[in-house]
Amino acid sequence: MSKHGKKYLAAAAKVDRHRNYPPNEAITLAKDTSTTSFDSTVELHIRLGVDPRHAEQQVRNVVVLPHGLGKTVHVLVFADAEGAPLAREAGADTIADDEVITQIQNGWTGFDVAIATPSMMGKVGRLGRILGPRGLMPNPKAGTVVPAEDLPRAINESKAGRVEFRVDKTANLHVPIGKVSFNEKHLYANMAAVMDAVKKARPANTKGTYIRKVTLTTTMGPGLKVDPVQAQSMEDQD
Repeated sequence: MSKHGKKYLAAAAKVDRHRNYPPNEAITLAKDTSTTSFDSTVELHIRLGVDPRHAEQQVRNVVVLPHGLGKTVHVLVFADAEGAPLAREAGADTIADDEVITQIQNGWTGFDVAIATPSMMGKVGRLGRILGPRGLMPNPKAGTVVPAEDLPRAINESKAGRVEFRVDKTANLHVPIGKVSFNEKHLYANMAAVMDAVKKARPANTKGTYIRKVTLTTTMGPGLKVDPVQAQSMEDQD
């Protein structure tokens, strides 16, 4: 069993494992306890009171983070002759022609977001085995299957920090909200946006406590428990 290094142990010693921190304190402490030499991602992990085995209890939504993710997002677009020029002009990094589709069939997934027009979904559907497990399959519910005229908006949102989240088999959500280099105010606004989107995605037939646990952490850093009630009442302070 691997042991944590000195940096992690020193950071973890600053965290009260039995305390539910207010969101603003958790963000400040998460930045302070980041242990990596690179600009770590700040992550939000939320335990939900749903049963993901039932289709009607699936939790899935998208949110545009007001201050982005702090990284360059490579957007690939499946578009026909009508949509391709619009996508290219809007800043799409790759237009998926037949050659690119063949590359994807062979396992290439060098992009962060895939967007498609409805007319291309016949071809895209054949790539489900590759794109599905990686969370890259265009989906109308996620806003990544759009008419050609909506491609500029979808591409701009993806570039700006559009994040899709989906509950996993253990009823948890895992959502990035920015980088350690972000200031506290921007991380707070991004976290508030995510919490609002999660609340709005609550299934209609969910009973009892919906948001049970909220944890904030950084890449390879210690987890900080966040007060779930205060997390749900966050508002953008800008």
